[in-house]
Amino acid sequence: MPKDHGIGAANKRREDVRFLTGKGRYTDDININGQAYVHFLRSDVAHGKLTKVDTSAAEAAPGVLRVFTGKDFEGIGGLPCGWQVTDRHGNPMQEPAHPVLAQGKVRHVGDAIAAVVAESYAQARDAAELIEVDIEELPAVIDMKAALADGAPKVHDDLTSNLCYDWGFVEENREAVDQAIKGAHHVTTLELVNQRLVANPMEPRVAVGDYASHSDESTLYTTSQNPHVIRLLMGAFVLGIPEHKLRVVAPDVGGGFGSKIFHYAEEAFCTFAAKQLKRPVKWTSSRSEAFMTDAHGRDHVTKIELAMDEQGNFLALRTDTHANMGAYLSTFSTSVPTWLHGTLMAGNYKTPLIYVNVKAVFTNTVPVDAYRGAGRPEATFQLERVIDKAAREMGIDPVELRRKNFVTEFPYATPVAVEYDTGDYNATLDKALELADVSGFDARAAESAKNGKWRGLGMNCYIEACGIAPSALVGQLGARAGLYESATVRVNATGGLVVMTGSHSHGQGHETAFPQVIAEMIGIDESQVEIVHGDTANTPMGMGTYGSRSLAVGGSAMVRATEKIIAKAKKIAAHLMEASADDVELKDGAFSVAGTDKSVAWGDVCLAAYVPHNYPLDEIEPGLEETAFYDPANFTYPAGAYICEVEVDPDTGKVTVERFTAADDFGNVVNPMIVEGQVHGGLAQGIGQALLENCVYDENGQLVSASFMDYAMPRAADLPNFSVDHSCQTPCTHNPLGVKGCGEAGAIGSPPALVNAVVDALQRNGKDVKHIDMPLSPARVWAAMNG
Repeated sequence: MPKDHGIGAANKRREDVRFLTGKGRYTDDININGQAYVHFLRSDVAHGKLTKVDTSAAEAAPGVLRVFTGKDFEGIGGLPCGWQVTDRHGNPMQEPAHPVLAQGKVRHVGDAIAAVVAESYAQARDAAELIEVDIEELPAVIDMKAALADGAPKVHDDLTSNLCYDWGFVEENREAVDQAIKGAHHVTTLELVNQRLVANPMEPRVAVGDYASHSDESTLYTTSQNPHVIRLLMGAFVLGIPEHKLRVVAPDVGGGFGSKIFHYAEEAFCTFAAKQLKRPVKWTSSRSEAFMTDAHGRDHVTKIELAMDEQGNFLALRTDTHANMGAYLSTFSTSVPTWLHGTLMAGNYKTPLIYVNVKAVFTNTVPVDAYRGAGRPEATFQLERVIDKAAREMGIDPVELRRKNFVTEFPYATPVAVEYDTGDYNATLDKALELADVSGFDARAAESAKNGKWRGLGMNCYIEACGIAPSALVGQLGARAGLYESATVRVNATGGLVVMTGSHSHGQGHETAFPQVIAEMIGIDESQVEIVHGDTANTPMGMGTYGSRSLAVGGSAMVRATEKIIAKAKKIAAHLMEASADDVELKDGAFSVAGTDKSVAWGDVCLAAYVPHNYPLDEIEPGLEETAFYDPANFTYPAGAYICEVEVDPDTGKVTVERFTAADDFGNVVNPMIVEGQVHGGLAQGIGQALLENCVYDENGQLVSASFMDYAMPRAADLPNFSVDHSCQTPCTHNPLGVKGCGEAGAIGSPPALVNAVVDALQRNGKDVKHIDMPLSPARVWAAMNG
């Protein structure tokens, strides 16, 4: 029987009631009395020197309060990068300044030159058109390899080149990998592209700055996945505001997918301008601005080589990747192609030797940073495409080649510096094969052929590292922030609980899943637990939500705080029942003394905590409120197997996804319905990358795909009904819940499965096609079919 409450119950999301009835409170819903509006004048060229910025006409325009330019930010810190990478020679990365408003140069289309603050948005926009700007246009560098060529125009004049870093991992393996590849029986080589993507959350970014002159306190309301990190970065490194004088509030947020992790210039500007003008300042991004200013994702070009012996055993793996940083370093951009990518190149396999080289490159494009999966999809796509190609070259069934090389004994230390604690890759593969009815594929292929279509089957096995940890280790690797999480649990006198967490919810279902955990521990109804997040003024310092960390890290902090609550409550209950605390048990919302009929209800103990008449105050202080900070000992490692079936129209090249099966191991599952929804969302985004989405610049740095007219987003008709399973559970061994991350899995596992399926369809029908780069548009597939 499925559970109807607590851990494991498929409870409907309580937050959906307000969202579906229009009662959500998003940043754009926040309007403060007397607020002004800002419009940013943005560069329409990719690269150039600012020779003139005349704001006099704009300043005289109706309603204008002030026009800001880069001069107003001279002496003020630029936007910081949160992760320093050291290259393979031991040198720190090149780290250029990232000003709030352009100073001297513009470096990508959309770079903000000036900001007009006015009584209305229309007045600010109209005034911005009166600003006279002269730009001495310079050659733009868009292609990464061209950007590294001798004599290439430099994005930043003060750097030695456009190379941010040349990273090698694991550097001491480099020579051994080279030798293993030279001496191998067979080497499969593949060159591929992980194209640039735009996150496009439903809610664009918004920032509202407010300033209280009587207390010298600033408040920023913003669409952020981690308000405490924004407060730290903006306060300490950009504007110089002490943390106790700066409040950051991230209310309901309509999706993020990574793009709202980062500290953006617009947030700093609104906070700064509000103090300068002594009135609130608001900015709401248009969708066009979002395309030109939100951090983009992926954008890797890779050559990967897999060496094998005669039986198909993996001997060595070598990758060479160019990773686009864009014009500036976004908050966590430098960690994505390195520590979030290189450490996953072992995949599910026991390859003994691995070497990863990454060259991070500055170009005249929008900065690139984490997007759903962040480095893990790039690693998985490379690995699973080269394995599929190797299987065909070796004449080995793709399923059997994977099985032959699976890690089967745990814990397993990979050659790329991580240790998998648990897993069962054969189990998830078996489940996927069963649910996908692979044995019936030939019959379905024959039916497709009758209808003039080519059917293909592709698979993929993935592993993901979630909940980046521990802080001491990542600090050694260059992280400039801790990666713990926090929770304060406050028990009210009548027994209800308020949980204040540093984790932020923007679609993950925290308000439903977190109470399930707390209610299970105590034995009360979930309705008695309230979750508070998103406001630095009333939550403990936390690192926010990204990297599938909320339950594994944030949930573990809640468990630790609740354990402290229960331990203290047992002492109070012991005094009430005249027993030893060691003999007191908590079950189903009541404390009892083992071996007796003595008991006292949870609510009575909570009341006694705040009305302390029945226990000695010299031994136990009043109240029930505890805080815990949880720093995980390791990543969590969800893994799974995905199988995709497609039909290809040989006349047009159009690909239709007919069936998709996802079998995942997420460890213990708190809410199966939420997990299934997260997988569905990830699959939609992964299929979007594989078939449709592509962020394209022309040779002059103009963003060609700058709207939904040109950037193809997946729609319901592009997706099949998904078959999702998470019954193969190997609980995580190092967090108290035994959970693993689930939010990014679908986006990691689906692109290679789909591309493998299309290549399979073409090869089954006599086409010698080794690879097609994403997105697999009809034009690309037709061209591949026709040579």
